Amino acid sequence: MTEVGFVGLGIMGAPMASNLVKAGFDVVGYDPVPKGVERLVEAGGRAAASIAEAVGTADVVVTMLPDSPQVEQVALGRDGVLDHARSGILYIDTSSISPEVSRRVSKTARERNVRPLDAPVSGGEAGAVEGSLSIMVGGEPADFAAARPVLDVVGATVVHVGGDGAGQTVKAANQLVVAGVIELVAEAIVLLEACDVDVKAALDVLAGGLAGNKILDRKRASMLARDFRPGFRVDLHHKDLGIMLATAREAGVSLPLGGLVAQLMAALRARGGGSLDHSALLLLVEELAGRGSGKTGALPAGSPS
Repeated sequence: MTEVGFVGLGIMGAPMASNLVKAGFDVVGYDPVPKGVERLVEAGGRAAASIAEAVGTADVVVTMLPDSPQVEQVALGRDGVLDHARSGILYIDTSSISPEVSRRVSKTARERNVRPLDAPVSGGEAGAVEGSLSIMVGGEPADFAAARPVLDVVGATVVHVGGDGAGQTVKAANQLVVAGVIELVAEAIVLLEACDVDVKAALDVLAGGLAGNKILDRKRASMLARDFRPGFRVDLHHKDLGIMLATAREAGVSLPLGGLVAQLMAALRARGGGSLDHSALLLLVEELAGRGSGKTGALPAGSPS
């Protein structure tokens, strides 16, 4: 039985780790917040009291963390993953972080005879629970092949996209597309409601045609209900769009609509929506259109907590 050390058991990490347990892996998990660890133990995994305990005897280490600083701290910091990982293990970082930071982590890992892969995921909480995530993987082809038994449990689409940092670059493009589609779906809802048609029926038709997309499939019902309980928080998408803009600048390319949707996400966050699901862009579109609904989930005033 392969032992997997899993660090980061939040909204995404906890169900991913639980799916590995269900698939027969011996999973040892650590998170400073007890809730995720408890969820893993309930699924049959084991709790670790520290990063060292989670990774010290592992064959594979997986991290799922909020941002670049946390990955640097957990991977490279004192008593972090690389301080305690055994020689030759696979280290799979599934966080969404800066490609530059990912390349730096990978370089340091190889210097310590650890085989790194950057493997950010897409699909939100539902995809993590279902084990149907899309995973874009950067790193050495041989290491990718060795990691497939783990990655195939948590993802339905698992693709090697290039060398170190390539997975993070593809994830930046993914977040650009997702944010843009959410914005357009939100605008379509506002337009349809303003024209007094059967909005549910209209979205059903759109979802079945060329305009169909996974945002419509997964989120149209919750958007119509103004239910913005987070599957993927605005705060995190705002962070990812910052990575997208920085990556575009480094590459020397202009992304006009990408810049606009990043500003809209930033505006939603500034209006107090940081803890809401990213589909709450609908609330901002309503506000801009002068059609604030006043329904449950309306934007709070002031800055995000």
